[in-house]
Amino acid sequence: MWQSELYTSLMRSFFLEDEPVNIFVCGCGCVGCGDTEVHIDETKRLVIWHDFIQDSKTIEFNQIFVFDREQYYSEVNKILEWVGDTRLVHYLGNDVLHDNLPLYNIRRRIDENAKCFEDGSRIIYVNSQRRDDTALGKLMQDLYCTEPKNLHYQEFAERMEFLKYSKEGEEKMTDVIEEYAARKAEAAAKAVEEKMTDVIEEYAAKKAEAVAKEAAREAVKEKNIEFAKGLLADGMSIEFTVRHSKLSEAEVRELASKLTA
Repeated sequence: MWQSELYTSLMRSFFLEDEPVNIFVCGCGCVGCGDTEVHIDETKRLVIWHDFIQDSKTIEFNQIFVFDREQYYSEVNKILEWVGDTRLVHYLGNDVLHDNLPLYNIRRRIDENAKCFEDGSRIIYVNSQRRDDTALGKLMQDLYCTEPKNLHYQEFAERMEFLKYSKEGEEKMTDVIEEYAARKAEAAAKAVEEKMTDVIEEYAAKKAEAVAKEAAREAVKEKNIEFAKGLLADGMSIEFTVRHSKLSEAEVRELASKLTA
């Protein structure tokens, strides 16, 4: 994903409610091909990444990422200042290339001379299944770890310890969860309201259609009654009037009795 596209993706999330945004895409640039998406919510103080999706399937990844809103904006804006190489990094839950390598660095190549085309762009696949004792392997372990005492990287451990076990961190996470829950509840209520509006509008439309059809039938009926009255007034028989007015015999006889009363 090029810098401008990544910047737009991360920033546009604030204008699209409940819609996931791309943070990684396949080198071919096709949407839906090897892309990774994430739902991004924003509060007054925080930016929250949650519910990751890869290749249109929700990833079994039970963590959320919480960022300070001001710092997040600052870091996202730095994307526009990147220079030099452009790297597209895929974080993969499975080793899709099946060589059991921790990293796969992919560059463009000129087929005719087998030389690398050094345009500064490359793709890097990160195999999260390689959780060995290398620096990258330990990082992969930390991404799936839920206890700070078991983390290898001190920065992660301190932050997780603060959020999970300190009173201030607990209060902060409670605020985050409450704000997130409130937004989800609001979105759910809005969805229900929209659904109910659609149901009511559909019912009203069907009702209006039924009323219109009934009114049309009544108009035809009234026309047939007036026609039958005319035939009877001209001395036509009951049988003749029934046949030409499209009324029942009982209805015609009732009209005839009224005319002779």
